[in-house]
Amino acid sequence: MSESGYALPYVLHTKCSGRISNQPPANPKAGKRLERRRRGAPSNGTTDYSNFVTVRANSDAFVRVFSPIGKDSDNMGTCTCTPIVPEYRRRAFAGVGCTPTIHIQYHHPSTTAATESTTTTTTTPPSSVHNLCRARARPATRDADEAALHRSTGTVPPRNVLVDPHEPAELAAKLKFILPDKGRGKDGLLDAIRRVLRYSVNTWDQGFLDKLYASNTPVGVISDLVLSVLNTNLHVFQVSPALTVIEKTTGRALANRFGFTGPRAGGVTCQGGSSSNLTSLVVARNTLYPDCKPAGNGARDFVVFTSAHGHYSVEKSAMICGLGEASVWKVPVDGGGAMRPDRLRELAARARELGKTPLYVNSTAGSTVRGSFDAFDEIAAVCDEYGMWMHIDASWGGPVVFSAQQRSKLRGSHLADSITINPHKMMNAPTTCSFLLGPDMGIFNKANSTSAGYLFHETADDEVWDLADLTLQCGRRGDSLKVALAWLYYGADGFERQIDHAFAMAHHLHSLIQQTGNFVMLSEDPPPCLQVCFYHAPGGKLSDDAAANTKITQAIVERLIRRGFMVDYAPGDKGSFLRVVVNTQTLPTTVEGLTRAIEEVAKEET
Repeated sequence: MSESGYALPYVLHTKCSGRISNQPPANPKAGKRLERRRRGAPSNGTTDYSNFVTVRANSDAFVRVFSPIGKDSDNMGTCTCTPIVPEYRRRAFAGVGCTPTIHIQYHHPSTTAATESTTTTTTTPPSSVHNLCRARARPATRDADEAALHRSTGTVPPRNVLVDPHEPAELAAKLKFILPDKGRGKDGLLDAIRRVLRYSVNTWDQGFLDKLYASNTPVGVISDLVLSVLNTNLHVFQVSPALTVIEKTTGRALANRFGFTGPRAGGVTCQGGSSSNLTSLVVARNTLYPDCKPAGNGARDFVVFTSAHGHYSVEKSAMICGLGEASVWKVPVDGGGAMRPDRLRELAARARELGKTPLYVNSTAGSTVRGSFDAFDEIAAVCDEYGMWMHIDASWGGPVVFSAQQRSKLRGSHLADSITINPHKMMNAPTTCSFLLGPDMGIFNKANSTSAGYLFHETADDEVWDLADLTLQCGRRGDSLKVALAWLYYGADGFERQIDHAFAMAHHLHSLIQQTGNFVMLSEDPPPCLQVCFYHAPGGKLSDDAAANTKITQAIVERLIRRGFMVDYAPGDKGSFLRVVVNTQTLPTTVEGLTRAIEEVAKEET
């Protein structure tokens, strides 16, 4: 198969176990390297490997899985696949995590049940899906690995695998995504998948430095596959027993990392960081003012405080809770972008003078634009003084809790009443994956539970096992499995090495940009998180013309896309500035190539 890429597995894999293989493949292009074990299959190297799919992928490699379905496909068997690790990834991530060899046991529907007592069989998808899986899909992950070598040059690549940009109207015409009355079957499905992959942004590409997430990991791909096979709902224990136990275990382990060590400490997953922040506001209001749960806000005029650089989800949460967007007061920040506790105290006092009720403070661990961390211990003191709930939005910066070098940024986090963390960002879990953590999950239950006897049934156990009673949601996917399996495989020390590597790359990029002498840095040295922010300023002199600065910044961003780099910009006091977000998979050669590319395109604009 000359092209590999995203494709569905031929069957629903029913048993998946991993072992560690430290040895890199001798020849990444040789199919015979990949061991294939199959009942009755020849072992002399003559097996036909023409049909295989790519499961893919991550900071370590992409996985080619050989299909065991052939002429005599009615037999049950196993196949073994080893991720193919490009040498540049192996050098960059040496010691971060070993390469998994995955043994997959399959069972064809026409055979009898598997003989192993631990194996559970599932129904094979229709033959049309089997045929679909034989088709060739766009080799997005392989292309990204191969393109990484070109990123170091910073020049226009022969083929841009990062993105094929089009305006919305033009893209709609190219996608031709029409939902028909009569199904188009396999051919229509294949064609749609091909087009979606072609016109999507390839987040596996080293040039994707735009947002607070990037590609995930092979373990993440496997966890998503398992969740799709289970296809269950994490609302009550009865229908999701294993995932419920895993969520409580993982939530408690994360909570402990932040200093929530009480017997009822833990966490629950929500549908993204915005949902976690919203839930925290509801819990805060219903806990501090219990009569609001049955009767609403009443005559109280609540005030919510957040950093001037805080996430916009705080305003949306206030709107949803009936407080109104005007109830959110922005607290000024210092020169580094962190909330000023002294100004928070002044604003809380002012709110009381106006007859309002200070309710909630949203502090930030790793702000969206600058990556700033607030002074949590000082903010906690203000919250205690005015009886306010202290929340930490650690959606972005929370994972530094795993790093001995960086965790001091979270000093005082144990004083919070709730914390949001998004492992789908710095921890590379598949999107979305967000936890809301707290020192006492009983408070979450009391604040959010309702009478729904048709779903929630009382037990003699004081522990809450029907997790929907802890959240605002009913239907939830078992997203905690994504973190649990990654933690199991990489270990906490693996997370630490990945995070330390990413911070080193941010520092490296900052140094390179600064050394050119043609940019004014907004980020500190070293940067507080993984964002590096700067203005283009020839000779180190920044223009006072904000409009002109914005124009050249936007032009640089647009021209970089042609060179295979996607970065972003944000508004500042002197116009928009460039904002680059590195990640745990960013290579030194990538930031070096990016620096060259930025310098060259900037000269083209001046």
